[in-house]
Amino acid sequence: MIPDSLIGTFVHAINRGHMSFSDSTAAVSLPAADRNKQYLLYLHIPFCVVLCPFCSFHRVQFKKDRAEQYFVALREEIRNATAAGFRFNEVYIGGGTPTVLPAELIETVRLIRDLHPVGQISVETNPDDIDDVRVPLLRDVGVNRLSVGVQSFDDQLLREMHRYDQYGSGQMISERLIRIRGEFDTLNVDMIFNFPHQTKTSLLNDLRVLTNEVNADQVSFYPLMTANSTARSMQRELGAINYRREKELYQLIVRHMQNAGYRRSSGWCFSRDGNMIDEYIVERDEYLGLGSGAFSYLDGSLYASTFSINHYLHLVEDGTTGIVRQKTMNRVDQMRYYLLMRFFSGSLDLDAAEYRFDGDFRRALRKELAGLKLIGAIRKSGVQLHLTERGYYLWVVMMREFFGGVNDLREEMRLNISEERSNLAEH
Repeated sequence: MIPDSLIGTFVHAINRGHMSFSDSTAAVSLPAADRNKQYLLYLHIPFCVVLCPFCSFHRVQFKKDRAEQYFVALREEIRNATAAGFRFNEVYIGGGTPTVLPAELIETVRLIRDLHPVGQISVETNPDDIDDVRVPLLRDVGVNRLSVGVQSFDDQLLREMHRYDQYGSGQMISERLIRIRGEFDTLNVDMIFNFPHQTKTSLLNDLRVLTNEVNADQVSFYPLMTANSTARSMQRELGAINYRREKELYQLIVRHMQNAGYRRSSGWCFSRDGNMIDEYIVERDEYLGLGSGAFSYLDGSLYASTFSINHYLHLVEDGTTGIVRQKTMNRVDQMRYYLLMRFFSGSLDLDAAEYRFDGDFRRALRKELAGLKLIGAIRKSGVQLHLTERGYYLWVVMMREFFGGVNDLREEMRLNISEERSNLAEH
């Protein structure tokens, strides 16, 4: 049987092609919006008070005046996208830390709700921001799902992550989570497993706190991921990652969460209500990302926005989008992307896939589907393909490598900031 590590290596190799974007520092025109379609809107807020050593997302040190400028530009970009014909029925706001300036965030959400028939709004936050000021504001403006980045309740690990001094002990964090239980339709807790110094005892304690004390509606347990840009600082602060024990820890998580009454609603998401999902990219065929560092997937193309805050502000001031790079995927690559995302939720409807790709899905991906069956990753039931237990972990490996490819692109975009600054100066 093919080793799990080789599956990850294979996906990472594919990603190098998928994540190769055209070089540009000028704005990229978006495709025309389908006025009969409603899209998911992703907003990226890159500011953080604490820059965690393991995090490879686009984030910058929080400065109040800079963040205020940014929110003003972001609202203008939302208006521009609306004028271009995009209509949104769901919003996901990530970062960074979207709640660093609650008044600005609330004004931004209100603008979206004034312009669009939004039904679902998800917001990411940190334990420090689930207080008596922010929580009522978020709830009253219509936020349905609050996702709190906890990572671990282990004080030693929190210190290694530079989070203990800012967010407090694991006990303090769990008490804050308990206080806001029931305030939102869904309280999601983001966790990480396979820290270099994380023991089974530590992980089991995290699981016990989540299910027995916090009683979260949903828990997302991500494997520790890295990128070239963060590898050195992460090894210095946290230690070297041991992927050989990742599977064992993942299986421990699955057993505990299922025994506690949670359903696995994606490869690494566990919900009391099986209809919940953690990743906006899993269920939505297309989404528009706005803000510095955001990604979009529209009409078979991937788009990336500038990572330079200066460049982003300038582009929006000129009345355009912050998007500066585009990668058009061929038909087969679009099908592979569809397969990867759909299977992450545990199953794939073959009839829906055939309809989506004009009856060509099974023929075009016959080798991929045969290979997944050969390695015992999927089983067929009628028109549904389901992940096996082995398949679930393989998909965690695949998604880890997929996001590894995204992290490589983020690093490339960061390196491009100096070029964008030069372009801005010449302009």
